[in-house]
Amino acid sequence: MRVLLTNDDGIFAAGLDALRTALADLAEALYVIAPDRERSATGHSITVHRPIRVREACYNDGHCRGWIVDGTPADCVKLGLESLLPETPDLVIAGINLGPNLGTDVLYSGTVSAAMEGLINGVPAIAVSLADHGPVSGEVSFAHAARFVRRLVPLLLRHRETLPAGTLLNINVPAGSPVECRITRLGHLRYANAVTRRTDPRGRDYYWMAGKPFSPDGHDPDTDIGAVRNGYISITPVQFDLTNYTAMETLKTWLVNRSNC
Repeated sequence: MRVLLTNDDGIFAAGLDALRTALADLAEALYVIAPDRERSATGHSITVHRPIRVREACYNDGHCRGWIVDGTPADCVKLGLESLLPETPDLVIAGINLGPNLGTDVLYSGTVSAAMEGLINGVPAIAVSLADHGPVSGEVSFAHAARFVRRLVPLLLRHRETLPAGTLLNINVPAGSPVECRITRLGHLRYANAVTRRTDPRGRDYYWMAGKPFSPDGHDPDTDIGAVRNGYISITPVQFDLTNYTAMETLKTWLVNRSNC
């Protein structure tokens, strides 16, 4: 089994290291390609207006080969599959992200987008996040999330032919030691007061984007948000085909005379 690991928290992130350690003796070839710094909320952006610089990363255990990229998470996977790797991996895993990637936030997520880039190129993919931002001080444990991924990977590869084409698994693991998982759908996540306007010492306005998340369907246990809120590991199948096929049929009824469009 050949596995490509990436993330959007940067090459030195603890979550990525926990994942690499957990899979070290499971994969016959393990590769890490990750950004040189945090690239959270970059979505599926790629670097096209400047050169991308790459340097090798050294790991003391000698089992893993890695590269550091001064680009986005999607850049990392694209470079790996098209240039850096000596062979096509059997699986792309993005994570373990510090913080949740739930609901409609998957559209902003560099973690999910990195996994999606693998999927676009025909490689099965997983995005995994620890649904906790951690304490104000102290260490965050990724151990349980890493162990869960280790158990899931052989299962996914064994049954990958049964998954619909173009589908990745978006996994969110709540803090603590959850023992059960649920198959969920994406919830609807929004942010109150998402934009804050401030004034700098020179009297010029500037803006911070953050806000407080809320979800209209966040208590529904069938959503990823509801499952994590209730202490379950959420596994959501996500596809890159955003076509609304029901709406296609509705639109056809509008345009009876196709010459009008």
